[in-house]
Parts: sequence; structure tokens; C-alpha cells
Amino acid sequence: MKTLDEKYMEKALAQAEKAQKLGDVPIGCVIVRDDKIIARGYNRRMADKSALAHAEISAIRKANKKVGDWRLDDCTMYVTLEPCQMCAGAIVQSRMKRVVVGAMNPKAGCAGSIFNLLQEERFNHQVELETGVLGEQCSEMMKKFFKKLRQP
Repeated sequence: MKTLDEKYMEKALAQAEKAQKLGDVPIGCVIVRDDKIIARGYNRRMADKSALAHAEISAIRKANKKVGDWRLDDCTMYVTLEPCQMCAGAIVQSRMKRVVVGAMNPKAGCAGSIFNLLQEERFNHQVELETGVLGEQCSEMMKKFFKKLRQP
């Protein structure tokens, strides 16, 4: 039987598929509050031609609008790839309670790979962190995307 974390990570993977269909790196995200998805996001950097069009930023923006506040302190984010420094900073700034990560990102991850901005004790807020949920599926999606991208 699948866990709640796996259930919501599957929803994040469905968002990642949307990014992939646009030709973007397949990264997806959902934000959950009271066992209900309140926001979804997927990577749109190429489609929007914007360095800010990350899945997490999009989902945070939508969640803020949905709850009517900048604070998301009773929410959990599920994201298929470990957040970068920009997204990790936005997560901390939003006061997100918890983040669940699928695949780690050793080249740019800031939830434990390069830095762990989510749990930096010098910040006024730290985020609960769970990693590796459906990690193989999340990682495989990324590998297939880049393998196809590199084919002539």
C-alpha cells in the first residue's frame, strides 16, 4: 500500500510530465494543506524564457493566492527534484512546514546536496525535510529526458 508521501509525489510526477511535454526539464511540484492539493507547478523555464519559471516558485505563488497569505506554515511541498538555491530560499521565506523531495540534485541541490538552505540554523525558519520518496522514478524521468535531448 502506498504512503501519503508517495501518493502526492505521484501527483508531482504528473506535473513533471507536463514540463516534459513542453520540452522543459521534467520537474514537478504540488503543495498540500489539510490533505488536499492547493497548488501545482511545473518547470516552464524554456516555455516562458524565464529563469524564475521553476515548478516550486509557480506552486508557491499559487498557494499564496489560494490561502490569501504569504505564509504557508501548515503546508507540505512535494517536488520531484531537490530545490535549487532560489527555490530553497523561496520555500524558507514562505515558512513552508515540510518539503518532500524525490531525486537529489548533486550539481545544484540546496536541500542537502551542495547546501541545505532548508535547515540552515542561522535562518529564522527551518523546514522539515524528507528525501528519496519515489526517488528512482523521479531520477529515471530526468535521465530519460537528458538522454533523449542528447540524441542526434
